[in-house]
Amino acid sequence: MADDKPKDKPPTSRLGRLARLAALAPRGVPIALAGAKRALGMKKADEPLSADEKKKISNDAKKAAEALLKTLGEMKGLPLKVGQMVSYIDGLAPPGYEERFKAELKKLLDKAPPLSAEAAVTVVKEELGAPPEQVFAGWEREPFAAASIGQVHHATTKGGDEVAVKVQYPGIDKAIEADLKSIQFFQSMMSPIAKKLHSEQTVEEIAKVFREELDYGLEAERTDTFRRIHEGDERIIIPRVHHSLTTRRVLTTDLVAGRSYAEFCKDATQEQRNQAGVAIWTFTFRSLLKYGHLYADPHPGNYRFYDDGRVAFLDFGCVKVLPPELVSGMKRYMRAAMDEDWHEFDRACVEVLGYDPEDESWELYRGYTLELLMPIMTNDEWVCSHEKARETVAYLSRGLRKIVFKEGEVPHLPKVPKMPQDFTFVNRLQWGLASVMAGLGTIARFRPIVEPWIRGPLEPVPGR
Repeated sequence: MADDKPKDKPPTSRLGRLARLAALAPRGVPIALAGAKRALGMKKADEPLSADEKKKISNDAKKAAEALLKTLGEMKGLPLKVGQMVSYIDGLAPPGYEERFKAELKKLLDKAPPLSAEAAVTVVKEELGAPPEQVFAGWEREPFAAASIGQVHHATTKGGDEVAVKVQYPGIDKAIEADLKSIQFFQSMMSPIAKKLHSEQTVEEIAKVFREELDYGLEAERTDTFRRIHEGDERIIIPRVHHSLTTRRVLTTDLVAGRSYAEFCKDATQEQRNQAGVAIWTFTFRSLLKYGHLYADPHPGNYRFYDDGRVAFLDFGCVKVLPPELVSGMKRYMRAAMDEDWHEFDRACVEVLGYDPEDESWELYRGYTLELLMPIMTNDEWVCSHEKARETVAYLSRGLRKIVFKEGEVPHLPKVPKMPQDFTFVNRLQWGLASVMAGLGTIARFRPIVEPWIRGPLEPVPGR
């Protein structure tokens, strides 16, 4: 492991990055074995644990999470993104280890380990033509936030505006390319399995989206787009971009106040939680269902909360503009589920999602889709909870386990639906949003919010 002194750039070579991940294996083996025992039925998921087992699980999880935190924080890029997802999406961490894992890895959400202050100065000078102390009237050398691709500094413009300046890590483009090449290499090594899992199109989609995230100029345009989409809705705050201080590797926006997700969840009243959850739900589905723009990175570090129910949304790097036919298809099965038109729902599952009614996996995938749609199928209030969010993941894993491991039969891979390639990040949104809402514990009637957009047409973004 590296020392704790901030580095000037993350490791960028493919072998170097793989070596760092490989070094985590000894920490992960005990956890992997415990998970395998449960998956193979050698130990039932609901079987009570002994005191010694609980102590061992706690120690193993703490050591593994600490090692992950240090390594992923140093590597940045795709590994750090995966660590962030495990830290907040309910049901992704190994059973029995989840709470300890999430408690440690939550540190990656608001402030991952930053690079050196000098590294940011170098990038600003290269992009804006002068050191930050000359470009801005005020510049704080130490970042107040750091994430997978860049770190954020507080500054003051020469016009007197308080701003957040996101500076891309030097060499992060090479690091991400190295990660993508590693994924593609392992995919080719498992070609027969990868083909059955349709992983090639998933990898292609991931590569496309993460390469786009490296372009802060594109993110600035997307931020403007979402400001226009939600203009006039006082519950939703999207920071203004300072385009004259923005380039491909530097993004300057108004500084947003508000509380972090963790602070808000700790102290907010139930009414405040309800209002915040409705704001997030409205932001997500108005963009998606009315305008076809998917905000595909709903992790808690991208929100700031106000006591009056307003929510500020940050980081528009991971955005997908979905094809109109896909949005129409999604509305189709949503509408059928709300209307309890099961014949049409089944047809949409086949024609839009690629489910096979003749395959043994049909009932599993069909039921999983209904699990995801439950908040909008009822006219009553829906209570968001960690148990419900975790069950969405558990429902799928339980069903797959039953198909793969049949008594007296050799384990086999189930048939995986060939969904539209653009659907890859919709899946990420579904699990991520459910977990964010669960943390808030929002209680609300969600159907009336989305129903007009589900039944209405797709519209062009205002102002275009």
